[in-house]
Amino acid sequence: MQTRMLKFRLYPNKVQRQVLEQILEDCRHVYNQLLAIHRSVYKETGKTMSQYDLNRKLTELKHGVSSTSEVHSQVLQNISKRIRDAYHNFFVRRKSGLKAGLPRFKKHGRYKSFTYPQSGFKIEGKKLFLSKIGRVSVKLHRPIRGAVKTLTVKRMPSGKWFAIFSCEVKIEPKKKSKGAVGIDVGLRHFLTDSEGRQVENPKFYQKTLKRIRVEHKKLSRKKKGSRNLGKQRVRLARAYEKIVNQRDDFLHKLSKFYTQHYSLIAVEDLKITNMVKNHNLAGKILDASWGKFLQMLSYKAEGAGGTVVKVNPRNTSRIHKHGELDRDYNASLNILERGLSGQGLPLEPVDVEPLREIPASSVVEAGSHSTC
Repeated sequence: MQTRMLKFRLYPNKVQRQVLEQILEDCRHVYNQLLAIHRSVYKETGKTMSQYDLNRKLTELKHGVSSTSEVHSQVLQNISKRIRDAYHNFFVRRKSGLKAGLPRFKKHGRYKSFTYPQSGFKIEGKKLFLSKIGRVSVKLHRPIRGAVKTLTVKRMPSGKWFAIFSCEVKIEPKKKSKGAVGIDVGLRHFLTDSEGRQVENPKFYQKTLKRIRVEHKKLSRKKKGSRNLGKQRVRLARAYEKIVNQRDDFLHKLSKFYTQHYSLIAVEDLKITNMVKNHNLAGKILDASWGKFLQMLSYKAEGAGGTVVKVNPRNTSRIHKHGELDRDYNASLNILERGLSGQGLPLEPVDVEPLREIPASSVVEAGSHSTC
């Protein structure tokens, strides 16, 4: 079984939008109150509260806040889980030696989603029924597969609303063997593979940086508390949202190409968290989104019956076994060899081919039948 997240655009009417906004505010108040209680207990005892204890406190809070009666009970209970998860992540990060702060209180507008853990929602034709809200128009652009476990309703900074279903899908991998490939990710080129492809780094953020700076400048000139300030914040959020959508589209199509054409994909086991500590490269590394690409490769390969093998990145570009080749191409060949040997597979002779540079635009335009 594999967990898949399916995201669909919601189109609430004016009244429904007001109800959704109010539910977010009610959830924010409850979150802050429960977090204050948890912080107090943690400060006094050094121990965290269980989700059961938080839910008991939640019951007490509900009696004092009349507006919470308009929020589905399981949505409120999910707030307890969020606080527990926030503390768990805090301890994990601190144990790993990463910078970590205690969970923070949510300011107005900072609470962006609420979750129905088990019930309170269902699809009715082209509508999504939400308890306490009603039937909201939804764009179901693909079928919902598997068993739906949770539904999260999320408001984006751009003002758009989305329904995100968490589904458990039974994976029936295909047995067909489709060969192996080694992939070396980089900054000059997004990736170079062992078959001689070099895909251009799209640099979505860097290409949109000028527009974002203009929008930030406009925002700084707006009067605090004015309606124009709110409108400008939405424009800025939409500019950032466009970058994320472009990047995700590119990564989805590129990862789909490799998982459809290869049964074994060898990549470097990169510690991206450590790499972004280099402030000169951090922005470029985050813009490239290597982590998200490798994550997409992993779950798509599993569904296609393939395997992603992570190898030690040490000296992959320095060891020359194939003559004087491009540094990244040479690295991809070494990554493939390490991936094959790590799986106990025979090392077949590598046919060195001329490098073929592929523009990022051709990956996006190609879609499901990529020309990579």
